[in-house]
Amino acid sequence: MKRRRLVTGAGQLVLLLAAPQLAWGAGIVAVRVWPASDYTRVTIESDGALVARHFVTEAPERLVIDLEGLELSPMLRDIVGKIRPDDPYIAGVRVGQFQARVVRLVLDLKRPVAPQQFTLAPVAAYQHRLVFDLYPTEVQDPLLALIRDKEAAERQAAKAVEDALGELIARVDKPGIPQSTAPKPPVPVPPLQTPAPARETPPTDAERRRVDRLIIVALDPGHGGEDPGAIGPTGLREKDVVLAVGLALREKLNAVPGMRVMMTRDADFFVPLQDRVRKARRVQADLFVSIHADAFLRPEARGASVFALSTKGASSTAARWMAQRENAADLVGGVNVATVRDAQLRQALLDMSTTAQIKDSVKLGREVLSRLDRVGRLHKKDVEQAGFAVLKAPDIPSILVETAFISNPEEETLLRDAGYRTRLVDALATGIRHYFAKNPPLARQRSL
Repeated sequence: MKRRRLVTGAGQLVLLLAAPQLAWGAGIVAVRVWPASDYTRVTIESDGALVARHFVTEAPERLVIDLEGLELSPMLRDIVGKIRPDDPYIAGVRVGQFQARVVRLVLDLKRPVAPQQFTLAPVAAYQHRLVFDLYPTEVQDPLLALIRDKEAAERQAAKAVEDALGELIARVDKPGIPQSTAPKPPVPVPPLQTPAPARETPPTDAERRRVDRLIIVALDPGHGGEDPGAIGPTGLREKDVVLAVGLALREKLNAVPGMRVMMTRDADFFVPLQDRVRKARRVQADLFVSIHADAFLRPEARGASVFALSTKGASSTAARWMAQRENAADLVGGVNVATVRDAQLRQALLDMSTTAQIKDSVKLGREVLSRLDRVGRLHKKDVEQAGFAVLKAPDIPSILVETAFISNPEEETLLRDAGYRTRLVDALATGIRHYFAKNPPLARQRSL
């Protein structure tokens, strides 16, 4: 009697097991899939190190993965149901016992990919992890995408105004309706002309001045994907809170004329620290703001903080501790060692953080901190400094904002509240706008 039957349907392999299946080697603990526009990550976690090999086929595009020393288990079979329809790279997956002690995964692809395979040793709550990162073979230029997005929004705004005026003229000219009594349709506000929030002070001369180039703000929601960040007493995850704040802040800043936001991540996926810096530099960002909601050793710790880079040691013990914690995110999130070696060739450049960059970062931090003070309690009233790896862009003013301590029960409750997050976003946006009002960016030509 056969131990299993394989039934194919709807592009996937459904496995009916006739008897309990036991792993001959390592036991599979979990299978996770993290889809994103940048890349899709497939993680196979096990209680022992796995041995695997892979290859790619063309026409049709497929990624074939052979896991050695395994017999198919229900946990591994769960990958079939983890592929989302909106995954940019994976259309579906089939899994089966290819040979004795070899399980084969076949990933049907939507587009050509350049897969990276690597393993991660146990760390934090994770056991052994086998990782496959599926990167596109052709990558879109992010700066060009931002500029095209801005132009499309402007065209849409102009068309909306034109349509509204045309409708108004048609109603005014309609026979039998006096011009003075013709109903006036509301004129939609163009997306890039949304009125700014109410000012605390009148606009300065610098703010009235027209900026003759696109201002780009890089927003960096911390953690993501395999790295949940800090977790609150009731289970609220840092990566989810800061992503929600980042997306809302992007919408707020994109409504400012002449400004556009690039996000290091706009979904739940992991981005290595150096890649976050590289993304900001690739679009020639004018500011870099990393958003966090950390935990601390004591649950009573509370309040917002703003950090800038320091090359001469931390400004406090707490700042040093938090920098070490954030810099360890790569270990939890999972970095490909091979790409780290390549990045080390460029590390000298990233370590050349200039005095001017740090000075401007402190200015930005003070503007943001002064607005956060009106939203809630501050942990420290001054901008602190420490050696945060994510702040090491040598030519971009960069700050790290700790919005609250998610480890504090009261502040975790605040972070869950949409109204509080809205006030938080307003404070961050106002601080950024006031920084630009006092420190207008250079009118440099952006290269495409």
